[in-house]
Amino acid sequence: MIPFVRDFDPRPGEEVRLTPRASRVTAGNPGPFTFTGTNSFIVGGPGPGAGVAVIDPGPDDPRHLQALLEALDGRRVVAVLLTHTHRDHAPLAHPLADAVGAPVLAAPSPARETHASTPDEEETAGVRPDRVLCDGDLVEGDGWTLRTLATPGHASNHLCFEMIEENALFSGDHVMGWSTTVVAPPDGDMTAYMTSLDKVIGRRFGRLFPAHGGQIDDPAPFLAAYRDHRLARDAQILARLDAGDRTIAEMVPVLYADVDRRLWPAASLSVWAHLIALERAGRVTARPAPSPDALYAPA
Repeated sequence: MIPFVRDFDPRPGEEVRLTPRASRVTAGNPGPFTFTGTNSFIVGGPGPGAGVAVIDPGPDDPRHLQALLEALDGRRVVAVLLTHTHRDHAPLAHPLADAVGAPVLAAPSPARETHASTPDEEETAGVRPDRVLCDGDLVEGDGWTLRTLATPGHASNHLCFEMIEENALFSGDHVMGWSTTVVAPPDGDMTAYMTSLDKVIGRRFGRLFPAHGGQIDDPAPFLAAYRDHRLARDAQILARLDAGDRTIAEMVPVLYADVDRRLWPAASLSVWAHLIALERAGRVTARPAPSPDALYAPA
C-alpha cells in the first residue's frame, strides 16, 4: 500500500519556507485532480537581492501571480521553470517572467494534443520557452544548483528538477504524495512513465517536493510502493480480461469501485495507458487497435 501524505496545510497565497534553499506558495485552485492546489516553488534564500528560481508558477489566476510577486519582493529571479505545460502549472509562466525580467525554461510543449476526455487540469497550455531544457541541464543561482531530470510519462515533456545541494527532487506531477499520477494517452505514456519512475528510484533522493500536496520525506519505500501499485494494476487489468471483460468501460467500475466517481474519466485514461503498454509487450490484444473504445483480450 502506498503511504500517501494527505495531512497537508496548503496556506494558499502565503510563502512557506521548507528548507534553507526552498519555499512554497500554493495556488488557490483545489480540486479532485489538484488536491489542495498547485505548489509553486521558490528555489533560493530569502535575503534581499538573492538570485532565485520559480518552479511551476501555476494556473491563470491573478491572485496567485500577485502572491508570487509579493513573495519574491527584493529577490532577483534568474529563471522561471516548468515541470510540464499542463494548465494548472504553466499559464503564469510568461506573465511572471515578464514581471520579474526572467527567462522561461522548459521542455517544448507536446506535439500531440491531449485526449478530449482528459480533465481540464491536464490540457496543455501552449508555452514557448526562452530556453529549452534537456536531461542533465543545470540552472544555478546563489547557493543552489538545479539539475534537469527528463521524466516523460505523465506528459511527454515532463521534467523534474534535482536540487543538488540538498539531494531533493521537485517532482512535479511525476510523483505526488497525495495520489497516484494520471497517465493519459495520447500524450501520457505508461511505458515511458515506468522507465522514468525507475530512473527516479535509482537516484536515491532524500526528499521529494511534489507539485500538489506535501513533501515526501522518506522516498525509497514510497517510490517502491508507487511502482508496485502500477504493476498490481497491470495484474488487475489482466485478471479482468481473464474474467471476460473486453472494454475499458467494463473494467473501470470494478477496478476503481472505491474511488470518487469524478475521477473515473481519468481512471479510464489510465487503464487505456496500461493496456497500450500491455499490448506493446505482447500480453494483450486489441481490436482494431488500442483505443478507449477498443475490444481487448488476453494474448
